[in-house]
Amino acid sequence: MIQRIQTLYLLIVAALMAVTLFAPLAWFGLGGEELTLHAFALRSASGEIVRPPIWTGLLLTLACALPLAVIFLYKRRLVQIRLCVAELVLLAGAEAMLAVGYFWGHGEAEFQGMKPAIALPLVCLLFTWLALRAIFRDEMLVRSLNRIR
Repeated sequence: MIQRIQTLYLLIVAALMAVTLFAPLAWFGLGGEELTLHAFALRSASGEIVRPPIWTGLLLTLACALPLAVIFLYKRRLVQIRLCVAELVLLAGAEAMLAVGYFWGHGEAEFQGMKPAIALPLVCLLFTWLALRAIFRDEMLVRSLNRIR
């Protein structure tokens, strides 16, 4: 399980998504007050929750947990392939929701900026695709060895 390259790719995806869950994603300035966008909340500088974007947080949590589940299904490669495709869809949806939260969530903001963590789902898309390719290669290798027998 650990010696396969797709395990490393999926561990990287899980770690990056965990960072995305807990790091601030963007900031907005509104009337002298600074708001920060997190996965589960839009918070003011005093720490109070202005607007909870709960669906984005749930989607990011699923996108963080799914690669860990895929790692432990190493004997069922076809299920791994399907779950990697589901992970790709989750990551694309999460990035779309983050973009919507960034561009429409600030309302009347006077200034705004993105933090590096908002781009991590895009990096995770790449690593999930690499894991999907490696799992598919393993499946093709096993099928070719079954034909030889």
